[in-house]
Amino acid sequence: MSQRMSSMYPGLPAESGLDLLGHEILAEKAVALGKAGEKARLALARLKENPVDAGGREALLKAAAGAVHAYFIQRELCGFRRHDAIIREYDIPKAVLVRMGAT
Repeated sequence: MSQRMSSMYPGLPAESGLDLLGHEILAEKAVALGKAGEKARLALARLKENPVDAGGREALLKAAAGAVHAYFIQRELCGFRRHDAIIREYDIPKAVLVRMGAT
């Protein structure tokens, strides 16, 4: 399935290097990455808005860990293997990282 669109459709110029399906896939990956990042950011914001001793904190911690984990997976699907900069940028609490199994 790695066949270029130009070989499947003779009228499409091969020298342009335009791979319509590949372009569409990259666009979908970018949209999915953006949505996952926003969900992680919102879950982390809700967690930070609630004091440590507040009721429901456990549920917020679980939701934040799930959202960050999904974001990391999406990043890896896009080829981004290192998450150090994102951990700093999003200010991901250690409690969330521990929930995900990170040390």
